[in-house]
Amino acid sequence: MTALSSPNRPPPTATVDVVDELHGRRVADPYRWLEELDAPAVQQWVAAQNAATQAWLGATPRLRDALRARLTQLTDHQRRSVPSRRGRWWFWLANDGLSDQDVLMVDHDPDGAGRVLIDPNHLSDDATVSLAATSASHDGQRVAYALSEAGSDWMTWHVVDVPTGRNHPDRVEWAKFATAAWARDGSGFYYGRFDAPENGQAHEAAHRGHQVWFHRLGAGQGDDRLILARPKDPELVFSPEVTDDGRWLVITGSRGTERRCGVWLADLAAADPAAAAPTAWLDELDARYEVVAAEGATLLVLTDAGAPRQRVVAVDVFPDTLEHVARVGDHLVCAWLHHARSRVTAHTVAGRRVAEVELGELGSVEAISGRRGDTVAHLSFAGFTRPPSVVRCEPDRGATWQVWSPDVPVDPAAFTTQQVWVTSSDGERVPAFVVSRADLTLADGDHPTLLWGYGGFAIPVTPMFRTWWLAWVERGGVLVVPNLRGGGEYGAAWHEAGRRAHKQQVFDDAVAVAEWLVGQGWTRPTRLAVSGGSNGGLLAGACLTQRPDLFGAAVPEVGVLDMLRFHRFTIGWAWASDYGTADDPQHLEWLLGYSPLHRIVANTAYPPTLVTTGDTDDRVVPAHSYKFAAALQAAQAGAGQPAPILLRVTTRAGHGAGKPVGVLLEERADVLTFLCRTVGAGRLDRVEPDG
Repeated sequence: MTALSSPNRPPPTATVDVVDELHGRRVADPYRWLEELDAPAVQQWVAAQNAATQAWLGATPRLRDALRARLTQLTDHQRRSVPSRRGRWWFWLANDGLSDQDVLMVDHDPDGAGRVLIDPNHLSDDATVSLAATSASHDGQRVAYALSEAGSDWMTWHVVDVPTGRNHPDRVEWAKFATAAWARDGSGFYYGRFDAPENGQAHEAAHRGHQVWFHRLGAGQGDDRLILARPKDPELVFSPEVTDDGRWLVITGSRGTERRCGVWLADLAAADPAAAAPTAWLDELDARYEVVAAEGATLLVLTDAGAPRQRVVAVDVFPDTLEHVARVGDHLVCAWLHHARSRVTAHTVAGRRVAEVELGELGSVEAISGRRGDTVAHLSFAGFTRPPSVVRCEPDRGATWQVWSPDVPVDPAAFTTQQVWVTSSDGERVPAFVVSRADLTLADGDHPTLLWGYGGFAIPVTPMFRTWWLAWVERGGVLVVPNLRGGGEYGAAWHEAGRRAHKQQVFDDAVAVAEWLVGQGWTRPTRLAVSGGSNGGLLAGACLTQRPDLFGAAVPEVGVLDMLRFHRFTIGWAWASDYGTADDPQHLEWLLGYSPLHRIVANTAYPPTLVTTGDTDDRVVPAHSYKFAAALQAAQAGAGQPAPILLRVTTRAGHGAGKPVGVLLEERADVLTFLCRTVGAGRLDRVEPDG
């Protein structure tokens, strides 16, 4: 029996005779029954799949225990977000290291020790209630906070008094995809919600008809006032904000994940907040619009209208993509993407650049915090081997200094990050970050390598700190993170080149990077794994099914894998902006060309594959992973003992948000164990890492 084989193979999956007629084409869906997530048969199937996966992973308990122990060491450090001020109070999220959920801290001093204001760790026996969102009132005296259960996107809003820590009786349910925005007088807040789903359909039914409501503090939810709805355009999803001066209610609305949006405004200067009547201000949905500040009746707007790399109106456009803007005193502090890494500049409000802010190393600015009355800005700065730290900046002279950094048991100097450029199938140059131990010589051709990608929804992939990536690299693995088309690294054109009819280009980019790594002599196919989550899970599934010869392992996580039916569940319809849907005959042809579930070929030798999902994922429903794993197991072939096709299902877990730290550690240890025993076999599967 080979090192990768196991007598505990998953049981065969039953099939059903289901065939859809789609625009004259017959498309079989033999695992349709796995979409009934609460059915006893599906629950039993999940349990059997998990048992087989755990039996395989448990064959090397000392390796898994060693990986979990190291992950625990790397995770056991303090973490905190950028502080944000409201009134005389400063707020930030913090974690002591191994607490399952972050807590909300408050203090009068941004550098102070802080007082715990909201701690969700004790709100459930299994620590799966998480703090999904928070919003402080303008004077900082109250915080609206949203709780989520079992990783669901559904949120329930509550209110806490900041000075006393006393909870108000307010409870606002069925909120989703929008934060809360307080009225200037603190009388209540605006929030986004859907109608309550039918009984038993909360995690499956498609969501349409998003609305903005006003909740008055102390009232029951039944007394809330509807502020904005568009029943004739039910795919609009809204996000309310109130400007710092309290005058303007700004509601942004977009169709699903489409970046183009509209803006509705209500003047709150002389109005009861509950009587706000927003009117369309920019309603063509022809570009991205984000109101970043108000100057009386003038709004400063971040937009890509006439500027594919975005700009703030009245601010000159630089050749980099503008990502974050904050008004800090008399300055605008801007974070730009320069070849997928951050650079920061400071400008006058009129747009004149006054300073280039020195960051000192390759990394990402993940957030900028500051307000009109502040003299300094706070930045969150991170890299692949450097955890997020808080950096303070004086915008008038560009000076920065680090004010907080976690104590992580790792030396960043022991690693190296480089950026390489790969020519893709259409001649476009695609950048990729390569992270490795500094003592490795890459050109020996035998390095276990993890290719992790995303490539979608205009989301830029920049240097970011992930403990499981670091654990992989410190054992001697190589991490490669490409900036694929479909992302937002180079503005709207980069996104357009990898969406809808051009979605295949994303996978072609990833394959080009994989072939380049092999061609450089840095790795070989049996040492090369592909992975990604959500839209990145689609990427991993597409690479696996299109080029099984190029990879030695695949880990598609919470992936969109059935491209013909994704839009029929929860919020899946919103992704049509990047994918299209099978309801359109032209789109069907695109989707059948790459849908991982439909690209599986019987009697094919696929590389070892670990499919992961959560049983309460109501964003990408687990049926995607169930059906894909079942079909792949049925199709798997190969000489001797076929490579393992495993499904790992985390119970009471959603798409990722709100997952307890303990559950995350177990999950990441299992993924690393799988990678070390497949592409890392003989190199990384020792209990103690080399070096």
